[in-house]
Amino acid sequence: MATAKQELGAWGETEVAKKCACPSCKRPKTLKRLPTNFKCADLICDFCGYLAQVKSISVRTLDLMPKQILGAAWGPQKERMDAGIYFPLFVVLKAPTDFAIYYLPSDFQSPALFAERAPLSASAKRAGWQGFMYVLSAVPDGALVRLL
Repeated sequence: MATAKQELGAWGETEVAKKCACPSCKRPKTLKRLPTNFKCADLICDFCGYLAQVKSISVRTLDLMPKQILGAAWGPQKERMDAGIYFPLFVVLKAPTDFAIYYLPSDFQSPALFAERAPLSASAKRAGWQGFMYVLSAVPDGALVRLL
């Protein structure tokens, strides 16, 4: 059974896939969801192979971009960063009556965008697991582009 956050994430991925063309090849309707827990990417273009990450968050209003968004597992993200690999990011903001989709190309990403979180405590269900936060305040002005 999926949690509310997992359902929000799946909804955001589906909306991006339905409404956005591939940023690389520009073809519409080619972005497809990857299997759950695929490391560091949520969508693939079934024409050109382009990979992207999607993060969805509930907000009160679409007027303000959150300062940070919960990321995923820190280990795989850190390995890719150390290799100089950054995946483009779609940010989906869901307000009570509307939503917006923003896009952050990998060219505007740097280590400052990613903040390592403390590992989960020994008593946690997934003890020792470590995640990260996307620090959107570290994104250069104008780099996050609203698509919808």
